[in-house]
Amino acid sequence: MTSAAPPACTIVPPYLLERIHREGGPRAAAAGQTLALDLRTRAHREVRAARRGGGGDGAPTPGGFVPLALQEKVQRRPVPGAVEAPAAEAAPDRAVHDAAHATTLPGALVRAEGGAPTADLAVTDAFDHLGATWQLYWQAYRRDSLDGRGLPLVASVHYGVAYDNAFWNGAQMVFGDGDGHYFNPFTASVDVVGHELTHGFTQYAAGLTYVGQAGALNESISDVFGSLVKQLHLGQRAQDADWLIGDQLFTSRVRGVALRSLKAPGTAYDDPVLGKDPQPADMDGYVDLPHDDQHDSGGVHTNSGIPNHAFYLAATALGGNAWEQAGQVWYDVLTSPGLAKDIGFAGFAGATVDAAATRFGADSPAARAVHEAWLAVKVLS
Repeated sequence: MTSAAPPACTIVPPYLLERIHREGGPRAAAAGQTLALDLRTRAHREVRAARRGGGGDGAPTPGGFVPLALQEKVQRRPVPGAVEAPAAEAAPDRAVHDAAHATTLPGALVRAEGGAPTADLAVTDAFDHLGATWQLYWQAYRRDSLDGRGLPLVASVHYGVAYDNAFWNGAQMVFGDGDGHYFNPFTASVDVVGHELTHGFTQYAAGLTYVGQAGALNESISDVFGSLVKQLHLGQRAQDADWLIGDQLFTSRVRGVALRSLKAPGTAYDDPVLGKDPQPADMDGYVDLPHDDQHDSGGVHTNSGIPNHAFYLAATALGGNAWEQAGQVWYDVLTSPGLAKDIGFAGFAGATVDAAATRFGADSPAARAVHEAWLAVKVLS
């Protein structure tokens, strides 16, 4: 086994943890430890990536690092963007481990596919929400797991002590229990699991870089499909959904409803400690930040509000099941060959307009809704 390395794409943005740490309150130490662990292990991942020459080659983890204990679970290296024809019948292959509050992954196996439930709610939630995510990709797009080839869905719960985050490390999901003061256990929200697993889908399908506008698109895609996982899981149509990400994460002490809102970016929380949700809903609020760790890789968790809102506008304009038209368009773009890994907002918007026209017709309601959504957020003019 190896000590795991979470990449930058954690569900909780670093600026929220920094505010808790600066506040100096009862959970400042937990937030500081979370930040330090994320920074340290991110650096370890980058060193390993450089040694292995990873990235951009279809390897099963961003930057080329796969925990050794999990390499045997990934038998083949796919061509980026390529998906084998799925079997007529497929089923998820899930395994949930208990990290026992350590940071060595994956930990002890406590539930495998076909195994009996345990009394541990975190294990049950993780197992069920892995399945809900697999179900969206299979039912809506006939994609067998994240890579389209039946990749096992592996998760570890009880990671670290009061760890205030969840992440996809390139090969598996990892969940902290939260500090109990600001954050509940991270297995509680099905959309959080869908969000983080979708980083795996993006890794296999498009390999978008995690910086600047491409990084914000990477985050937005995870929010979009995380929301679709929840909508399918709950049987909701676009007009009935709450379009919130992480609506189960905050404790009652926090003045907020979720980490992010696709419906109304910038309104998810407004708390004396956490501050106000900084996400913009259109390009007028775009933040141009340095592309480094101190600025969230160029504001990827902030600027993602813009493409998030575009998807919400397109999906609700079309109505019905959001995964059937708007979701299909986004999926088509991400699985199309030749999509630039560093694509910006305008390029991605144009690709979705073209994909909608290709699948549904140039004069279709879908094509019009997608185009008008990008106009509304001022990415296209």
